[in-house]
Amino acid sequence: DELDAWHRTVADAIASPEGQAFLRELADALDAVPDRALIDKVLIDEEGDCCAIGAVCKARGIDAKGMDSDADSVAERLGAPLPLVAAIIDRNDGYHNDTPEVRWQRVRRWVDKRIKKET
Repeated sequence: DELDAWHRTVADAIASPEGQAFLRELADALDAVPDRALIDKVLIDEEGDCCAIGAVCKARGIDAKGMDSDADSVAERLGAPLPLVAAIIDRNDGYHNDTPEVRWQRVRRWVDKRIKKET
């Protein structure tokens, strides 16, 4: 089934060394968001508020204002696995009734659950 194949592809991207490195970077970037709030649909808005991927852009010093926010463009620009980027965007943008603070908490928990604990 196509959905199962996609979930396996995302799981493989999460488990990869590149995926794990990006998740760790994302966790640090989320923790650096001062108000622990995430916007949706835009990487970074005019006020400087950001989504999850926008937080990584800010942490890297990338000017993401006006940057195309589709998964393909973002994955290429950030050098991250496309399936992982798509899953993060879906996790950030897929819950329209969330407050920005609840969105941050939900995304941060999702990231933490997927980071392999180092032994």
